[in-house]
Amino acid sequence: MTTTDRCDFQKVDFSRILMPDLRNLRERLKLSSTDKGDAISALVIAIQMIAKYCKKLKYRRKILLITNGRGSMDADDIADIAKKINQDEMELVILGVDFDDREYGFKEEDKDPHKAKNEEVLRALVNGCDGVFGTLEQAIIELGQPRLKSTRPVTSYKGQLTLGDPEQYKSAMCIDVERYPRTMVAKASTASQFVHNSDLSNGQASTQSSATIIPDGDTLESGHNTANTSGLTSVKNARTYQVIDEEAPGGKRDVDREELAKGYEYGRTAVHISESDENVTKLETKAALEIIGFVPMAKYERYMSMSTASQIIAQKTNEKAKMAMSSLIHALFELEDYAVARLVTRDDRSPVLVLLAPEITPDYECLVDVQLPYAEDFRSYKFPPLDRVVTVSGKVLTEHRNLPSSVLTTAMSTYVDQMDLSTFGTDDNGAPAEYMRMEDTFSPVLHRIDQAIRWRAVHPTESIPPPYEILTKFSKRPEELQSKTKRPLEKLIAAADVKKVPPKLKGRKRDRNTITPLSGLDVSSLLSHSPHRTTISPTNAIPEFRQMLATTEDPSAIHEAAAQMGAIIESQITHSLGDSGYGRAIEGMRVMREELIELEEPG
Repeated sequence: MTTTDRCDFQKVDFSRILMPDLRNLRERLKLSSTDKGDAISALVIAIQMIAKYCKKLKYRRKILLITNGRGSMDADDIADIAKKINQDEMELVILGVDFDDREYGFKEEDKDPHKAKNEEVLRALVNGCDGVFGTLEQAIIELGQPRLKSTRPVTSYKGQLTLGDPEQYKSAMCIDVERYPRTMVAKASTASQFVHNSDLSNGQASTQSSATIIPDGDTLESGHNTANTSGLTSVKNARTYQVIDEEAPGGKRDVDREELAKGYEYGRTAVHISESDENVTKLETKAALEIIGFVPMAKYERYMSMSTASQIIAQKTNEKAKMAMSSLIHALFELEDYAVARLVTRDDRSPVLVLLAPEITPDYECLVDVQLPYAEDFRSYKFPPLDRVVTVSGKVLTEHRNLPSSVLTTAMSTYVDQMDLSTFGTDDNGAPAEYMRMEDTFSPVLHRIDQAIRWRAVHPTESIPPPYEILTKFSKRPEELQSKTKRPLEKLIAAADVKKVPPKLKGRKRDRNTITPLSGLDVSSLLSHSPHRTTISPTNAIPEFRQMLATTEDPSAIHEAAAQMGAIIESQITHSLGDSGYGRAIEGMRVMREELIELEEPG
């Protein structure tokens, strides 16, 4: 472009904005009562600045133009400007005050003809470079809409997907594939430790703060201050290692990191393995993805998935691999099977078992994989059934006070149906739709921290605004849904015979009356055969210990109960066969600790 030689662009003011300038931008911006200024001229200067500083490097080039559209515009070079934007792969966003936007549903009535003409010029420019054109009102509203960060896909495995041993059998299947993350936990920004510069001594040198961006040479020449405006200095951590040495001052002696040795716990013994023998503990593996079997979809339990999901596709530039991969995916889909594979992402990495599930969409085909557990990863627990009661004699009861009745089951089913969110919302046409779609739910922690960081960076002293409405929208039930489910909830409460639980006693002080149960019965006195127990039986230690504390107010009797309970716990540990008695001892210590804390007795 040679338009910089024209006088139209000689009075355009521009500068690069750094964080110190951004904080003072509100004070520097002054409202003008004039509509002078050519938006096209400012756009040309922005294009030249990007071309000068970004050159051909991999930058994200974006121009944001905000205007009221009432100034004079020179539209002679619109086609050349759009061509330059496309060549340099720039993104143009134009936001106008009260601009007509059919998609947003806004139109200004009795619009000034000059402004309408400028809108058509800017709209034609945006259409010529595939930019974004909209009204400023929509942009302000969307400030409260969290922006999802697009992540660059990074392969976690590049190699062959094999079925059989290709080194021994020519009929073995080999497909060149690539593996990418499908889902990943989005983590919030973490805080670093800093110290105020004022806390440092005058003669002490400070390290460069990681919060300070060093301007380049052009900025230095422009007169920008390079001082640390945040007033913070980064903190460096130091770690020391000590061992017990009775002859050293303080009973401990510092040792260097090089003197440390690795050891593995074996019981209560530290087993040392030297560096020369460390290869014994490592499994030598080669990067591979090997199918070892298949399992029907109906027999796979969803709780077996142990990790986030990844997707496997054929090598992008290999047409033969794409054809073979598509055949495998369609075969699994038609047979309703999953594939089980052994995955080693890098050489000498630990192998994992993954489940390969086919996914077919109009746009692409892939295998979605999740990690499967080994035998050591699986935890098996036995719980009593929920639909029946088995007595000691082996009799099965389907009606019991601990089992829900048919009335309760019906009331709960009705309440759950009324709480259904899959059809509670509405779509654009007013038809029932899902209320809380995954693409409309955002992490409150992640975006709230991001909001606070961005606000405090620009407004160091002002209070942080409340969180965006979209972040708190799903933290509570909609009022319409609450009123809809009020009656079913009342029936459920009546069917379940829900009663208010008395407040828990925080301490049993002698000068305070105990709370009487709602039934008026003293269950402890009914169950206690000895109102004033003096000894605790080892076979029924915990209930008798509690009864002994509940039926006495004498401190000496409390001390005696604690001594007896302590002796019983010590006996359980001493006479335990292996670790068979440790569980009862731990439970006894827990009960003893809780009961004595609640007594609030002085030491």
